[in-house]
Amino acid sequence: MTFTDAQLERYSRHIILKELSVKGQQKLLTGKVLIIGAGGLGAPAAMYLAAAGVGTIGIADADVVDLSNLQRQIIHSSADVGKAKTQSAKETINAMNNDVNVITYPELITSSNISDIIRDKDYDFIIDGTDNFPAKFLINDACVLLKKPFSHAGIIRFQGQLLTYIPGQGPCYRCVFREPPPAGAVPTCREAGVLGVMGGVIGSLQATETLKFLLNIGELLNGWLLTYNALTMEFRKTPLAKDNSCAVCGENPSINNLIDYEKPECEMCKK
Repeated sequence: MTFTDAQLERYSRHIILKELSVKGQQKLLTGKVLIIGAGGLGAPAAMYLAAAGVGTIGIADADVVDLSNLQRQIIHSSADVGKAKTQSAKETINAMNNDVNVITYPELITSSNISDIIRDKDYDFIIDGTDNFPAKFLINDACVLLKKPFSHAGIIRFQGQLLTYIPGQGPCYRCVFREPPPAGAVPTCREAGVLGVMGGVIGSLQATETLKFLLNIGELLNGWLLTYNALTMEFRKTPLAKDNSCAVCGENPSINNLIDYEKPECEMCKK
């Protein structure tokens, strides 16, 4: 792969890093990442991955931009209110870096389409930027069954968490959180609130994990849960053990096909 003069200048701060160099930047430009959810987490993750030169970024989201999104979903602007989030995100990314091929999926992720979307470009890595438990369990199960690595994250109020799953190397999301809680048992961001910058902190960490995976450098949060408290400015890493009785990645899995869990009463967290 030959770099243009403009690309050499654009990615110069990457190229001078001994852990990346030209070869590392080439890996990023040929990398393919799917982001499910173009909201508080997916917005900053998408922007940093695009700026870094990840060559193909898929964005899946069925929603349109709402005014209340703009407190934290920095990929969208006031002029985008009412526009499909996938289209808004694509336009912002393309305006930033035309090296990036943005693939949009303006549809609700379900058990009937998630596998086809993941296979569409044979994505290397998946980012879970969703805001509800049914979606998170669906993404986990699909990635485990398809043997795809992914980053889970969640934010609410002043707290955030994330973990990384690598097929065959550690626990999945379901090993830690066995099944979705009953609808209404856990408050949404619309009900409990969220500090706008939380998406930036945790979404940027998801982008960091993605870049490290594509570049095969550093240590991933595989087997760890990283939590962040903005009020105390504390990060904590908690080791996670693989559950051999896990319903999807255990020794005798009972989940062999994807299912749709009951949708939560309110999905406005990402709006």
